[in-house]
This record gives sequence, structure tokens and C-alpha cells, in this order.
Amino acid sequence: MASILVVDDEVGIRELLSEILGDEGHSVLMAENAARARDLRAREQIDLVLLDIWMPDTDGVTLLKEWASNGQLTMPVIMMSGHATIDTAVEATRYGALEFLEKPVAMARLLSAVRSGLERGRLMRNLRPAAASSPAAVPVADTPVTAAAESAAPVSEPVGVHNGVPLDQPLRDARDQFERVYFEFHLARENYSMTRVADRAGLERTHLYRKLKQLGIELARGARRDRAPEEIPAAAAPAATSPLSSRQPPLYVQRDDYDD
Repeated sequence: MASILVVDDEVGIRELLSEILGDEGHSVLMAENAARARDLRAREQIDLVLLDIWMPDTDGVTLLKEWASNGQLTMPVIMMSGHATIDTAVEATRYGALEFLEKPVAMARLLSAVRSGLERGRLMRNLRPAAASSPAAVPVADTPVTAAAESAAPVSEPVGVHNGVPLDQPLRDARDQFERVYFEFHLARENYSMTRVADRAGLERTHLYRKLKQLGIELARGARRDRAPEEIPAAAAPAATSPLSSRQPPLYVQRDDYDD
């Protein structure tokens, strides 16, 4: 069971999320504004935060920046909004937000994001004791650097680059690059299932196809439809010497994953 903090100024949203997450076995804390969220963050052990962006006193992005600057961003934060733009989502990820959910949030997407967030939180907690237990008195030259330690070390990006996207460029170009990274990530994660990617992105399938075409993203259809000759099952390969070959059923691609 995880402790999840829901921060939203709309009482209906708080109660709905509390009911859904409670049914999943989680302990849910609720805050109606940033001040209450700060208080609960200071007093309780929080595993995950669902944070609304637009709130009357202090907006969610400002609160996220505050936690990040004070070293209090020790738990994953998932942003939520019904009116935020892609620029707001980019800004939130810059300050440590794990994911962005657009309201109204589909239950399947909510639960998927919560599962991912809690898993990320577990990884964060496992890394902290390892970092804290490293002896500070041991000289760096005498400490062997293992391959595992090198892979765990954060890779710093050049100044002015965030998640591989150069920030010193026109906003439109930066936004296109961010969207390209976003959709390429989810396409690979969902094994190029357009139905699941559309659901995760909150887009209609036709809109998603137009967006991918606009961004110049290949859908990797060849990798899924046209396999190498040695990988094609014998039943699918033409056999001129066998009279039964003409009776073999044709291969079809599952239509749920592709558009016409």
C-alpha cells in the first residue's frame, strides 16, 4: 500500500481520485491548495503526488519548483490539468515532474501513471541509501569505479540542453522536438500499438496519425509486417512444390494497431 497525495482545488476531482486509488489499496491524502500540500508534505511520508496545475493561491508548477529548489522533491510528481498547453507540460518536466495527465483523466491511464510513478519512487528510495552509505573519508583515487557505478551515475547534459532538446532555439522547433521524443518513447513502450498510444496521449487515433506524420515519425510498420526471410514461418512462405500451399490462409496484420 502506498501513500498518495492528491492536490486539487476541485473537491469533486479530489474525492473521485481518492475513491479510485483507495479501491486500489492505496492510502490517499487530499489537499485543496498549495499551503495544505506543503503541510502534508512536511508531516507525512508521501510516496507519490498527483498535482493540479491551476490552483487559486499557488499554481502546481510553482509548488513543484519550490520543492525542487528546497531539495524536497523526494517523491515522484504527476501533473494534472484540463487547460495546460504542451509548453506548460515541458516546463513541469524540466523541474522534475514525472508525467503529465490531461483532464478528464481516463481511469486506465491514471492507474498506469500511478503504477509507473510508484515504481520510479521505489527506485529513488533504493538509490538514496547507497549514495548515503558511500564513505566520504575514502580518497577518490583509492576507490575503484565499477561499471555498475558508472552506469548508475547521472549523465550531465550540455548547458542549454534538456532531455536531448536544445533550448536555445525557437519555441516551435523545441516543441516539435519534445513532441517527437514524447511520441517515440510511447510508441516503443507500447510496441507500436496505435490504440494504446492514442489512449495514453489522450488523442483520437486519426489525430495521432496526423501528428506523427507532421513530426516525421516512422511507425516502424516494416519492422512489424515485413520480417526477414529466415523469420517467416513455413506456412507463410510460398511453396510451389506443395499442392496444399494454395490452401494456406493469408497473413493478416491486426487492424487494432494500424489505421487504414
